[in-house]
Amino acid sequence: MSHEDTSRAPPTPHQDRRDSMGRRVAVSWHGAGAVVSAPGSRWLVAVDGSDCSLQAVAMLARLLAPAAGAGVDVVHVQSWLSKEAAETELERRGWSALTQARLLLDAAALPWRLHAVMGDAATEITGLADALDSRGIAIGSHGRTAAESVLLGSVAQQVIHRARRPVLVVR
Repeated sequence: MSHEDTSRAPPTPHQDRRDSMGRRVAVSWHGAGAVVSAPGSRWLVAVDGSDCSLQAVAMLARLLAPAAGAGVDVVHVQSWLSKEAAETELERRGWSALTQARLLLDAAALPWRLHAVMGDAATEITGLADALDSRGIAIGSHGRTAAESVLLGSVAQQVIHRARRPVLVVR
């Protein structure tokens, strides 16, 4: 990732969603060719900035690169911010967290849309997959044991249980 990618302000989002209190709760950016994909041909991949989430992006890019009309929606879920902080921080943190994923998808010549949302990670990931009519969900796993997952929580496990679509878990 170049210094330019992280130091400059994020571009203006293509979409902005607010809750009933007027708080910004989601922003989205579209890459070149992102909107022309056929419905149901795009995968959703969750990115939290960890190596395992970026491995999920890379795996999905390898699987989809030869597929004509394929595209990827990348989501980063941010914990709740105050109304004031959400105005700038959701956009800034989301763009920053999604930069590596965007670069991987650009290198694979895959059209992308980036989504930064606030809320519970598993709920937002599965809800967005349904709203976008995603073909499936890709998510990285830290490879925790069952006991560690119970103590620390596992977003991947929660997504598997809640999803109504295929889920690709990448370790």
